[in-house]
Amino acid sequence: MKIVGANLGAETVEIKLPANTDRLSIKKPTRLSKPISTIKAALKNSSCGPSLDLVIEKKLQQKPDANVVIVISDNTRPVPYSGSQGILWPIIEELFAHGITAERILVLVANGTHRPLTEEELRLMLDPRLFTAGITIKNHDCDDRENLVYLGRTSRGSEVYINREYMEADLKILTGLVESHFMAGASGGRKSICPGLVGRESTYIFHGASMLASAQARDLILDGNPCHDEALEVAKKTGVDYIVNVTLDQEFNLTGVFAGELELAHLQAVKRIKKYVVIPLEREYDIVLTHAGFVGINHYQAAKAGVVSIPALKKGGRLIIVANTTDQDQVGSQAYRTVLHLLKMIGAERFNRLLLSTDWSFIPDQWQVQMWARLLAKIPSQNLIYYSPPMPAADYKILPSKDGNLYLPIEKRYSGNLATISEMVQSAIAEEVNRIKITEKREATIAYLVDGPYGVPLNINEI
Repeated sequence: MKIVGANLGAETVEIKLPANTDRLSIKKPTRLSKPISTIKAALKNSSCGPSLDLVIEKKLQQKPDANVVIVISDNTRPVPYSGSQGILWPIIEELFAHGITAERILVLVANGTHRPLTEEELRLMLDPRLFTAGITIKNHDCDDRENLVYLGRTSRGSEVYINREYMEADLKILTGLVESHFMAGASGGRKSICPGLVGRESTYIFHGASMLASAQARDLILDGNPCHDEALEVAKKTGVDYIVNVTLDQEFNLTGVFAGELELAHLQAVKRIKKYVVIPLEREYDIVLTHAGFVGINHYQAAKAGVVSIPALKKGGRLIIVANTTDQDQVGSQAYRTVLHLLKMIGAERFNRLLLSTDWSFIPDQWQVQMWARLLAKIPSQNLIYYSPPMPAADYKILPSKDGNLYLPIEKRYSGNLATISEMVQSAIAEEVNRIKITEKREATIAYLVDGPYGVPLNINEI
């Protein structure tokens, strides 16, 4: 047996796997030895455009009482906003050094269409000095029409509504994490604005079915990716003065800080992650195990783990996803639940046809269900096993997958105990190994995606 670890955000669990399991992992990037010094150096000597110091000085020359907005990600991204690697306080210090007081600074959470964060959640993820300093922190609300400004249409026809407080700020700074993204190619950069600060209806084309059906709307692809192009066009409409984006390793340690101009700094970060997140594949596997990582706080977010697994799976193979869903709603929004249940009832082929038909009316959060359908076009839903110990039994009934609890003894099901993950995985793998041995007279091939949604397996012919 092999013992492997699955990093599920706040918890890491050990899992026992058959000895012949292939461990597929990204390359290990070098973490920053002096993260705070590197962050401050990146702000002083921006590699793409003028330094933050010069950007601030220029704004203050134009308007001495300029106010500032700093856009941050919500808690679905492991951006280091506090602690020994925190990127937020060095930015605040630079503003203070130029005489910009706390009353003129707004920290704005780019929730996109996600729910607002509670004060407790904000205090858990942000540097406590923000609260001590009295800096205002607000959630973006995509449904608050009074706090949205209309900026016209994009070249693809999107109605662009943007957070009013962002647009009214004199100095606009974006922060975020750059990692592979299964729709937009990579996170970070322009995504802080779109979808981070847009109104709900501004997502109808950006996350529309036809756009996401594009073969270019996938991990690590920016050129020709309509999702990336749309987000960048929207971000440029709003105006962005400066960005601070970071890259991380498997343990969420800083590996790079990329500061400066919106597009160029982001591209630098994307080039960096491409060097280590791609996992070359020489074959497809009968059984693939993966995990939802930090991002898998609900089923909606776990779709990322499902989609990146597709290249590693044989047609009709079996995928096991384990997660630790800690969100208030462990599945997702009511709209997501509704569309997800539809996928379960009619199957991927009919679902995709319906989504692309003229009879379909856009439903918020349908895009993530469309990603699950992408996976279920390769394997049947009964071959997708999903297991998150905290998830209640009722929630499993709407998921287009097999309930992982069914591989456990009755007394251990729906227990909330992460220690049951290893037993569930062993049982599910053993069932498929035995089936292949009996019906196909051969040994099953098994792979474990060590990095979950953060590694990108690709056929060696595609690299």
